[in-house]
Order: sequence, then C-alpha cells, then structure tokens
Amino acid sequence: MPSESGTTPGRLPFVVWVLAAGTFLMGTTEFVVAGLLPELAGDLGVGVSHAGLLITAFAVGMIIGAPTMAMATLRLPQRQTLVLALSVFCLGHLVAALSTSFTVVLLARVVTALATGAFWSVGFVVATTAAGPRNATRATGVMIGGLTLANVVGVPIGSFAGQFTGWRGPFWALAVLSGLAAVFIGRFIPDREQRVEVSLRAEVRALRQGRLWLALGAAMLIMGGVLATYTYVTPLLTERAGIPAGAVPLVLIAFGFGALCGTTTGGRLGDRRPMVTTVTAAAATALVLLLMIPLSGNPVTATFLVFLMGLTGFTVNPVVTALAMRFAGDAPTLTSALTTSAFNTGIAAGSLIAGTALDSSLGLTGPPLVGAVIAALTLVPLIALAVSGTSSVTRIVARRTAFARREEPAQVPSQF
Repeated sequence: MPSESGTTPGRLPFVVWVLAAGTFLMGTTEFVVAGLLPELAGDLGVGVSHAGLLITAFAVGMIIGAPTMAMATLRLPQRQTLVLALSVFCLGHLVAALSTSFTVVLLARVVTALATGAFWSVGFVVATTAAGPRNATRATGVMIGGLTLANVVGVPIGSFAGQFTGWRGPFWALAVLSGLAAVFIGRFIPDREQRVEVSLRAEVRALRQGRLWLALGAAMLIMGGVLATYTYVTPLLTERAGIPAGAVPLVLIAFGFGALCGTTTGGRLGDRRPMVTTVTAAAATALVLLLMIPLSGNPVTATFLVFLMGLTGFTVNPVVTALAMRFAGDAPTLTSALTTSAFNTGIAAGSLIAGTALDSSLGLTGPPLVGAVIAALTLVPLIALAVSGTSSVTRIVARRTAFARREEPAQVPSQF
C-alpha cells in the first residue's frame, strides 16, 4: 500500500537519490582540494599552505550560508531554490576552472559554499517530506551517506584525475555533473510550491539551551582536529612517508572508508550510549593524530593512521548531530543548519591554524600536532554533556508542507 507521501514503505522515491547525488557532489568539492593542493599551488603561483585557504574559504561560506539560507529559503518554492543552488554551484566551478587568479578561485569557492548551504538546508526537508513519515529516517541516512561516500569515492577519484588533467579537470567535471543534477531536480520535484510553516521565534528560542551549544562545540572541535591534519595530508604522505604522488588517492580511499565505517559505527553505538561512544572516539582521535608525528615516516603506518583518523573522528559526528537535534526539540531547522556551520567552523579554524603550523619550525608535523590538540579539546564539551545528562522529555517535531496536507508528527526518541 502506498504511504501518504506517495511511496511504498521501505522504498524511497527517486528524488531522494537525486538529492543524495547532489550532496555527494558537494561533499566532493569541499574536500577534493586536499588531494590537489600541490597542483593548485603550483598553477596559481602560491605556497601550499596558502592554497589550503581554499578549504578554509569553502568552510567559511558554509558557516555563513547554512543558517542564513535555511532561514531565507523557508518560505520559497523548494524546487526553485534547489535548482538555483545547483546552478550557482555549477557556475562557481566554471569560474574557478577558467581563472588563473588565486583570489578569483577563492571567491568562487565562497560563492559555491553559499549555494551548498542553500541546497543542504532545503534538500533535507524535501527528501524527508517526499519519503513520508515511515521512510524519513532512511531518507536522512541516504542524504548523509552522500556526503560520506564523497570521501570514499569522489575525493580519491578527483585527486587521481587531477594527476592527469591538472586540478581544473575535477572542477570541470563537478560543473558538468552539478548542471545535470539541476536538470534532474527540476524534472523530479513536483512543479508546485512547497512551503514549511515554522516559527522563527521558536527556532531562535531553541538556541537558549546550554546543552545544545555543548553538542555544537563538540561537533566543531572534532571536525577541526581531523581536518587540520587532513587538509595537509598530501605533503605529509609524499614528503615525509615517501608515498608516490600517484598513490596518494589510494590513501585517501582508506580515509574515506574509515570515515564511512566511523559514521556507521557512531550511528549504531551512539544510539544507546552516546557519551561513552563520543568520549572514547574523541580520545582515540587525539591519540591517532598524535601518533602521526613519530609514525608517519613509514608509508604503511602512515596509511593505517590515516584510516584510523577517519574511523575515530567520524564516529563522533552522527552522535553529536543527533544530540543537537534532540536538544532543539520542536525547532530543528535552524539547529540543523547550525550543526553544519559548527562542523565547517572547525574545518575553517583547523585548516587555518594547521597552515600556520606547516609554515613554522614544526613543518610537516605541525598539522597533526594541531589536530591532536583540537581533538583533545573535544573532550571538554563532551564530558560536560556527560555530567549534565542527555535524557529529556520526548518532544514532537511537526512540519506542514504541500506534500503533506496535514501535520505529520515525527517523534524524537526519548533515550539515546
């Protein structure tokens, strides 16, 4: 029997997979630069640490774009917003691929990040609404899976292609694919306005909870620790571990596979024991990053540590995200966007500090040292959360859209 959303239980509508493909492209574009830094730096005439600002710039764009676009597009036609976001995303890559100026490429990355924030904030609502209440959780998993899969497939392929076509090749590919995604979005999302009725006052009121900010702080710090190291992992692997440049994509695959396993592990273990899972994983991440300093001189141990970095670091992500949404209660829209901003604040700050450390006397060991310190600081908000407790009264989250004529309550579990 079809559900009220028009889809049978257990089967997701095609639009969810199209939206997941969009998040895959956006996850790829955010992190693929890490595998292309030497090529970008050489072609644009800047240092490797300076080229790392391209990752920082994208993260800054996401920090601003996610909450801003989430609020600005709440009452706009969703199909129009998604198509426009993908079109801007495509244009940003075209401008970057055609430019020989580092400044222009940097600005293009910021604009692309703003479009990514708009796509994610609206795409999440469209996917869960189209899937219906029975399949909303699966649709969410598929959307997040697109981002994780980007680290497993998209980033290594982009890095590998960059070895042959230069850094512009992956940018051209992302432009073409995002253009095709815009066409598919325009085709498969119903041609009618879909509006989400929300209270901006309720959304802002939810931000008064201290536990919410502890969860967001943990999200920021753990991602900052991992990405401080990951941003400059290519020179670490080639110059310190002695891995050939052509083999670096294989190591990035190991990182992506570790991140995928970590996301899955966190989603399962964190369901019942969120604090044990996150505290253990954060401590393990700090230890792994610290061990990179003495052990990254060997290609085998360096590759294994990169895998563990993805495994332990990404175990924390789904748990703190779920906790933040839980603490938000009946006002999750802005909190969802702020979670994205928190992760990207960590990416921006971590990559920026790591770039400074790379140029210091620490050299190639600077980024993992910075990452280890930031990851260790994640324990502060996590322990504070453990002390304050995470259980609370069950809240009801209700949305009303054109897909659902009446309110479809989605219960938030009372225990994690």
